Parts: sequence; C-alpha cells; structure tokens
Amino acid sequence: MERLYKIKKGLDFKLEGEALFSLHKVSPSHEYAIAPTDFHGVVPRLVVKEGDHVLAGSPLFVDKATEKIHFVSPVSGKVKSIERGERRKLLRIRIEADKVQEAKDFGPCDLNKYSGEKMKKLLLESGLFAFFRQRPYDITAEAEGEPKAIFISAFSKMPLAASFSFVAQDQEEDFKTGVKALAKMAKVYIGISPEQINSQLLPIPEAEISVFSGPNPSGNVGVHINHVSPVNKGEVVWTLSPEETIFVGRLIRTGKVDLTRRIAVAGSEVKTPVYLETKVGAPVADILKNNLKEETHHRRIIDGNPLVGRKSSMEDFLGAHTTEICVIPEGDDVHELFGWIAPRLNEFSTSRSYFSWLSGKSKEYNPDCRIKGGQRHIIMSGEYDRVFPMDIYAGYLVKAVLTGDIDRQEALGIYEVAPEDFAVAEFVDSSKLELQRIIREGLDLLRKENA
Repeated sequence: MERLYKIKKGLDFKLEGEALFSLHKVSPSHEYAIAPTDFHGVVPRLVVKEGDHVLAGSPLFVDKATEKIHFVSPVSGKVKSIERGERRKLLRIRIEADKVQEAKDFGPCDLNKYSGEKMKKLLLESGLFAFFRQRPYDITAEAEGEPKAIFISAFSKMPLAASFSFVAQDQEEDFKTGVKALAKMAKVYIGISPEQINSQLLPIPEAEISVFSGPNPSGNVGVHINHVSPVNKGEVVWTLSPEETIFVGRLIRTGKVDLTRRIAVAGSEVKTPVYLETKVGAPVADILKNNLKEETHHRRIIDGNPLVGRKSSMEDFLGAHTTEICVIPEGDDVHELFGWIAPRLNEFSTSRSYFSWLSGKSKEYNPDCRIKGGQRHIIMSGEYDRVFPMDIYAGYLVKAVLTGDIDRQEALGIYEVAPEDFAVAEFVDSSKLELQRIIREGLDLLRKENA
C-alpha cells in the first residue's frame, strides 16, 4: 500500500514549448565529452592521456581521495583532447568516437548471488556509482560508509521537465532490475505522482513507494527525504535519478555500461519540442540541429530545466545528470515601453500584479532570462515559506548561510537541503537573491569545516 503525502506549499506554472510525447533517435555523434565539474565534490585524477583508446565503460578519471570511484567513457574511441582551465583545473575530456562501438564487459550478474558489498564494487568499477549523490552536502556519493537509505524520485514538477513515465516506456523492466540491485545495498524509497499509481513502473516489492501530490517542488527528492526519512547530523542518504537507475538495470541485464538516455528538448525557441534518445556527453549542437526557430532575438540554451539548469551553448556537451535541454529568450535585447507600469497580459506574476492571472492556471508563458530587479535588502515577507514545502525555515536558513553561522545552519536543517530545493523560492524572491548559489556555497563551506 502506497503512502500518500499531500504537498500544499509550492508553485506550478506552465511555459511554452513543452516536449511532445514523441521519441526520436539522434544519429551517433563524432565526438563526446565528459566534464568532471558535473560531479560536485570530486577532485579528479586522470587515468588516460591524449591518444589513448578507450572502450565504453572504461575509466577516464577517478576520485583522487580514494581512487575507488571510476568516471567512465560513454563511448569507445580515441581520447582527442584534455581541456584544462585556471590552475590546471580539469574541465573536459573529449573522445573521438569509433564507427563501430565496443563496450567493456563486466560479465553476467546474478542478483540472487550478489551481496550489498559485491554490488557496490560492481557499480564503482563500472562507473555507475558516480551518478549517486548524497545528502548531506548534495555531492557525488562517497565510496566509504553506508547510507541509511537510497531515494529515487520518479517524477518532476519543474517547468519543461522531462516526463519519466514517457521516458521509461519499454524500459520498465530495466528500472525494476535497477531498483532490485540498489536494494542489495540499502533500503530503497521511491516517490511517484498520483498519475503513476497504475503505470507499468509498479509493482516494485523491493522498494517502499510513496505518492506525492501537489505543486512544484513536490517532485524534488529532497522533499521526499524530508517527509519520509529526514537526514539528521551524522546520517547519510544516497539519491539516484530514475533515468540513472535504468543504467544500473542495463548493466545487470547485459554486463555492459550503456549511458544512452532519453531527454526532452523543449522551450519556446525550439521548432518541434520532442524527446531525443542520445548518450551522455553528446554535443548540444547535434541535439539541437535543425530544430531551432529563426534567430530574431537573443536566446539562451539551458542544460537542464529553466529553474535549476545551467547556461550552455552550441559548443557544449550534454551534462552527466541532464534530462532536458531547453531554449528560451535571453531578454538582454528587449526594450519595453512603459516598463513595469504596463498591464503585462502575457507575464507571469505570483502576486497578481499583472492581469494575466485572469487567464487561469492553464495559460502558458514565455519568460526570458531577465532578473527584472537590482540588488536590494532581504525582504522578510514570508515569501519563501509559501512555496517551500519542507519543515525548514527557509528564510532564516539563507540568512544563517550568508552570515556564516554554522551552528544555526545545522539547527535550521541545512543537512537536508540541496540547491534545487530553493529553485521555486528563488523564482518568487522579491530580493532577487541567488538562493541556489548561496545554499551551494553554504554546503561547501560546511563540508570543509566538518572534514
């Protein structure tokens, strides 16, 4: 019996260009790239050099702290170049793909004969452990130690986010196998939406299923952790996205690493918003090829969804954890007549400042990337608490991070949060603070202090 959690706090709004439920395959690219910066908290050590030949599933670099976590190539081919930044920071490893792909074989896997330790060793060697994240600190999971639980959120309420129910079609068995493998290491909790109760994803006897209804961010795994099994000081939980759980299931079924994933290509600047099947590290240029509208104004490519993604470009590559590529107007070349005093019938407002609220919740908006406001003092108006569904005083936690008060951060629950949990609060913030950046810096400082 699934347990139901009704989330009341949050905010839903629709954006133009949501991906249609139509799947297309992208032709294999000539080049792929893996960026160590996608794996937060890891100090990489290269194990390849330019000119080396690698197989799909062969390690490119390892975590310098323990050298147990492998970060592997999505394709077989030649290491074309290794890009570095300031102070020789490792930015990207480019692989020139072979025409005929070969994958490293990890051998057959009988789950009935696998212990938790043996499963963990397989995931470490295959590079799939690198996709796990951990709370506290929202970093790549550490190889040492055991989690009290593993959480998977099988849906997202973020604007323009990919629908996992569609992504998982014909892959349900790999998802279930992946969950069964994870259950060897720790108790698994899966969060689903009410619409998924009768889907092919269920039943999964190896996991505890919880149903979360309500507005964004009800699909955030942090919200699920907070309601089901909160993280206390000294405890660790792991999280894994449902798409990456399918990676684990494929490894168990075939004995090989296959980092093929289905992503949503969405946004008002996309000609035909659809789902594409490609590999981790594929060029953004290939993903968006011939699918952008004529450029009549500046636009922004986002690796991820508009609330939590990062700015990208046609020269970049698909991120390791990315489930959608979005393209929306930039807004830096817009000059408005009358400015804020205009009625703004097509602008979204959380406070009914514009007449657009009369159009109802079904109206789709086409916002750009402007902040529409400058630096100002923190306005303690309870804005965060209206859209923050976790049992945490978000405004006070942000102030504790800004002042560097570690004891107060701990008391206010910083061990439970990740930057993405503040995405909606950042969107409605009258103070125009970069809440996700502030929380990220606070978590990094706390981790450094506790090391």
